[in-house]
Amino acid sequence: MEITADIRIRPADLNDNDKIRVKIARKLKWSPGKSFYFTLVKKSIDARKQEVFYLLRYLVDTEKEPNPTHKEIEIGYKQSGQGQTVVIVGAGPAGYFAALECVEHGLKPIVLERGKDVRERRRDLRAIQQFSEVNPDSNYCFGEGGAGTYSDGKLYTRSKKRGSYIKVLKILVDHGAKSDILIDAHPHIGSNKLPHIISSIRATIEKYGGEVRFGTKVTDFVFNEKKCEAVIVNDQDEVKGDHFILATGHSARDI
Repeated sequence: MEITADIRIRPADLNDNDKIRVKIARKLKWSPGKSFYFTLVKKSIDARKQEVFYLLRYLVDTEKEPNPTHKEIEIGYKQSGQGQTVVIVGAGPAGYFAALECVEHGLKPIVLERGKDVRERRRDLRAIQQFSEVNPDSNYCFGEGGAGTYSDGKLYTRSKKRGSYIKVLKILVDHGAKSDILIDAHPHIGSNKLPHIISSIRATIEKYGGEVRFGTKVTDFVFNEKKCEAVIVNDQDEVKGDHFILATGHSARDI
């Protein structure tokens, strides 16, 4: 039977499993020689007083190695080339995670992004910083990864209203983030790692039959009897789909 145990430990002892084992036994009021398994599931820092401590939460089991929630999550992508087409407007976090969800269910996502890919986008950010030149479709708000790509990558939400946040964290780890984000109380990816993670997610979408198109600004919609059948990009090209998702973020007011 799995139970949890919360302990405090000094930074110097963070990797000392023997001391951690003693503290867990003491916390659970077990004898020091009792046999049990333990796995770290949450870590935070208490720096409110002069001496700093780590606050650790362990999953403990006397019979077998505990199985944290993130290890139970299995993500299986399917080849989606022949499935129904889902047109997704926006290649930010919402758009890319919607696309991953599509390939999990065998649907073909087509992601339309008005800006540039994450590598090309850097040049436009440099132009803003050095020359005050702003590309209206490729800047801090628009482009692959959305507005958060060049932030520091904080992942503070713990909302459970719309599904498991652990699955989101696991997907990020699968695409290059450190596994620490699965247990940190205030997980943090880092702006130096985010661009690689975003391009890795794109590679997964494309590997399983999805498409990501850059420089494709949605300028109109085609409706037939109140049902959307296509979008118009760049005022000229039509992109048809079976379903449509708007993942445009808060800055695309024209949409």
